[in-house]
Order: sequence, then structure tokens, then C-alpha cells
Amino acid sequence: MVDVPEDALEERFLAATGPGGQNVNKVATACQLRVDVFRLGLHPESYRLLKLAAGSRLTAAGVLVLTARRYRTQEANRADARARLGALLVQAEAREARRVKTKPSRAAKARRVDAKKGRGAVKAGRGRVDMD
Repeated sequence: MVDVPEDALEERFLAATGPGGQNVNKVATACQLRVDVFRLGLHPESYRLLKLAAGSRLTAAGVLVLTARRYRTQEANRADARARLGALLVQAEAREARRVKTKPSRAAKARRVDAKKGRGAVKAGRGRVDMD
């Protein structure tokens, strides 16, 4: 897990959309979390994976913008935004297992060739019959 320095984060609260009645119109509960990814000090491969995972949420200037408006309180939306940031960073840190090349055995190759010849013989037998 990447330790996120507080100076790399910037939070803004804005008016949320959707259901919530008068509360939505009066109170700025949605949290917009902006993260400068260059300050995180990520490995280049992790940065590449984060860029893929973030998609359009990552700006050209290297700022990741997450907007949380699922809950009705600022605190809950702040926690949600930070949890989503943590999930993205964990996803970026994950490494794929290296593939170990395998080679079919000689017997397996022979079985494959025999099966191909058998299918070819069946198909050849379906052709037009000559009445000699």
C-alpha cells in the first residue's frame, strides 16, 4: 500500500446532485479529492497501471480527480473518496505473475498430428465417389 502524503491531497466540497431533498440544495456534501500523482513517488510501472485504471479521472497535468457523492454527509463522502483512492493505488501496485513458458511433449505432438490426419481422412471420404 502506498503511503499518501497529505500535501499531495486537496479536498473540495461541492453541492451534490440526485436525491436528498432540500439538504442537497443547501449543503455542499459531495467531496472532490484531487491527488497529485507525481508527489506519490510511484514506480514507473505502478504509474502506468494507475493511468490505465484511472482512465479519464487522471488529467494531463497528472492530477487524479475523484468525486464522492454517494452519502449525505461530508465525512462519509470524504472517507469514501479516500477509500476509492486506496483501492486504485492497491490496484496499481499489483503485479501480474510471470508466465512460465511450457513446451508440448513429443508424444503430445504425435497425438495432435495423428488426430489431424484422422480428421483429414474422414473429410476425404466425404468426397464424390467415382464409379470405375
